[in-house]
Amino acid sequence: MSYSRRSTINCENNPNVDCTIEASLSILGGKWKLKIYKVLRAGHPLRFKDIKDRLDPISDKTLTAQLREMEEDSLIIREVFPVVPPKVEYQLTDLGKSLEEIFLALEKWGKTYINQR
Repeated sequence: MSYSRRSTINCENNPNVDCTIEASLSILGGKWKLKIYKVLRAGHPLRFKDIKDRLDPISDKTLTAQLREMEEDSLIIREVFPVVPPKVEYQLTDLGKSLEEIFLALEKWGKTYINQR
């Protein structure tokens, strides 16, 4: 049986008090999502190659999978332009932009944690 992220973020069937926190961590978790978020938070749309260049050494497959999950979770918009060669741009949605305060809080907490060790 494969892992299903959707079951992790469905709190209707999960009476656990921590469900919403688990859902948040499931959506933002992983090695690359916060790094992708950091690249996209500049505010302007970026192409796949631009994102990849800023995240090197991420593979195309991994970046594609992470971008798809972030799009599925409504954190980013993927816009495809009807041109040849294909042009695709990614940018944060309003929901994605709402993570800014959380991102900064995590960054601050991480610095505090590292400095106390």
